[in-house]
Amino acid sequence: MTETIESLFEQGVHRYKTGEPVTELIPVFKEVCDRAPKIGPAWTCLAWLYLLDNKFISAYKTAQKAVTLNPKEPQARINLAIAMLETNRKGLRQHIELARQLILVDDELAKEIKQSIEDGLSRKPNWPSLAKVKRWIYEE
Repeated sequence: MTETIESLFEQGVHRYKTGEPVTELIPVFKEVCDRAPKIGPAWTCLAWLYLLDNKFISAYKTAQKAVTLNPKEPQARINLAIAMLETNRKGLRQHIELARQLILVDDELAKEIKQSIEDGLSRKPNWPSLAKVKRWIYEE
């Protein structure tokens, strides 16, 4: 029996939270995106996994899709900004500004973004692009 998309997505998130290697999770989220291409959160998660795995071109393309599907999702914008930094693309300031605006008006989103950034820095210490985005979001 094939798992539902929701179940597969939830299992993937749970496995990520328990520390499973991103290389094992990328196929899970790719399957979710392939089976349900309009689910923005799955694209956001896949982009994040690609970033953690240093697959920056894939992260960029995937983050673009996530932003297209859910333009008001700050994590999607942050992922895109990081991917743009990693691939030397211009125009990332608009994504940072929108992410900042979105988290300023929603305390729960702000908390989630802060946790996500800290998680990224713990999984991938000395990640200059994420550290730069963190500064831009919180210190400017």
